[in-house]
Amino acid sequence: MIQNDTNKVKLYYALADQYLNSNLKEAEKFCRKAEVLSRRLNYKQGILDYYSNYANVLYLNGRFDDRLELALEAVEYAKKNADSTEFARSMLNAGIAYSLIEDYQSAVNQIEKARDILIRNNRHKYNGNIYNLLQLLYNSMHQYRKGANNGLLAIDILAKSKDKTSLQEALSNLGLNYIELKLYDSAKYYLNKAVVLANASGNKQIQTAAALNFALIALRSQQTDSIKPYVTKALKLSKANDWHEQEGLAQYGLAYYYLLKKNNAIAQLYADSALRLTQQYNIPNLKQKLYPLLSSLYYARQEPQQGYFYYNKSEMFNDSLLNTAITKHTIFTEKKFETSRKEAQIKLQQSQLRQKNNLIYFLFAGALALLSISLLSYRNYRNRRKLQQAKIDELETEKQLMATEAVLKGEEQERTRLAKDLHDGLGGMLSGIKFSLSNMKENMVMTPDNVNAFERSMDMLDSSIKEMRRVAHNMMPEILLKYGLDTALMEFCTEIDRNGVLRVNYQSVGVHEADIPQTISVTIYRIVQELLNNAIKHAHAKNILVQLHQSNQGKLLAITVEDDGNGFDTDLLKKSDGMGWLNIKNRVEFLKGRIDLQSAPGKGTSVMIEINS
Repeated sequence: MIQNDTNKVKLYYALADQYLNSNLKEAEKFCRKAEVLSRRLNYKQGILDYYSNYANVLYLNGRFDDRLELALEAVEYAKKNADSTEFARSMLNAGIAYSLIEDYQSAVNQIEKARDILIRNNRHKYNGNIYNLLQLLYNSMHQYRKGANNGLLAIDILAKSKDKTSLQEALSNLGLNYIELKLYDSAKYYLNKAVVLANASGNKQIQTAAALNFALIALRSQQTDSIKPYVTKALKLSKANDWHEQEGLAQYGLAYYYLLKKNNAIAQLYADSALRLTQQYNIPNLKQKLYPLLSSLYYARQEPQQGYFYYNKSEMFNDSLLNTAITKHTIFTEKKFETSRKEAQIKLQQSQLRQKNNLIYFLFAGALALLSISLLSYRNYRNRRKLQQAKIDELETEKQLMATEAVLKGEEQERTRLAKDLHDGLGGMLSGIKFSLSNMKENMVMTPDNVNAFERSMDMLDSSIKEMRRVAHNMMPEILLKYGLDTALMEFCTEIDRNGVLRVNYQSVGVHEADIPQTISVTIYRIVQELLNNAIKHAHAKNILVQLHQSNQGKLLAITVEDDGNGFDTDLLKKSDGMGWLNIKNRVEFLKGRIDLQSAPGKGTSVMIEINS
């Protein structure tokens, strides 16, 4: 009878697999039926199969957070009810689930632990694919040397196996890591090996990926003429197979090529086509590349209004990516897992409170004859209950502060990374383009009109470089990290004053020699930035006073920002859903400070913040 029931479980999973690509609701229904029956029978393999089968349903539904929760549940179950190999497989699945929500460090931790278990058990079947997965994760974390090291281990193992498809993928990924390390000869070597195998097996995906990577090498090596044949090949392959992201990347590459060749009309056609693809199929990676390209293209065509439009869209899109990254990486991982201990304590306190509540009612009912004692006991219970509730409130506040701290730290880390990528990546590329154009000018014969157009383009390129550096500097100013808060705020206020937007007067007392921790310095700098931005955008002020004062004892740090702008009714802030003031309040709460806002229509605005440093 039991054998028949376990066969029924297997039948449910077979039906779920059949519906997987056609009807996800049906697939989920049969997975649930298999789970219920497996748990009733205590059929451990059936329960393990439920975790892997239902994970596929969640993946195709795009429910990545739910898939991670399921994978972690599977790890706990396998730890208690399966052998070490099955336990390692569940950890591999958890690592993949972490990678889907872009928590790459947690993914690496899970996968490396699983790898070590499998190696100890002499189960080498998965090793090649594990090392290939690790090289992809390290690539996503911008740790390209670690990625390349894992890639070399992957191809060494896979070359001895019959799994030629995985070998091609590992070779292609290794080439990508070497591109990021700027070891272009090594990248070409491994990409060529991947292409030879892909041509022999007819693997169009690897052929397309390799063509795009060869084009990237040509671009970064400033071999402009070599770009076109590779992206043309990638475009042909991706169109034939309906690979929309690869098709868009190939069109982006052709648009870039024709822009460098100053054939702006054809560049525009390919850029517009790629933009339609990203709008139709929602391809964020492609959209991030296209907006700056379209901005440069319109400036080159002497259409500055459209150029600025796409420049502004690029800025807004990068901001949205930053917010999304902070939400995914910080709120989920830091808030959910770092505060789990606090949540457990809160639950314990609540459980104790319920137990004491039951106890007091029992004593009250059983001691009617001793009314006075019962009354005393009840008053004692009320006092203890208040103490317990106070502890719960304290833990809740601490948990909220931890979540805020995690968000702010994640934001600053992401700002630092993006600023470095902008300055080192895009800045270097723009400077290289300027150098190439300057060299080309010396060898070209141009009419006076073309000379003027060329010089205007060079001026716009200089402006783009300066603007890029300004954006990178604002995201994480080096002067703050090197010289401290006082110098950074002075430079920030002087820069705004120098630009003539409005008059900014910066004063500091007792701060120059103060040793202010970096976390506090960065947070205060962001608060002042936000307050000045609000004054510029909304208050239409002509003069702003920024003061930073530290008491002689060094225990109280005061920040004052006053403007002579329009002012506003402060009650409106309670109804507003704007993020600016909320960000300021969260940062002040994170520093355990106090904030006082004074404003009225026509009377300017004054913000006073005090922090115990």
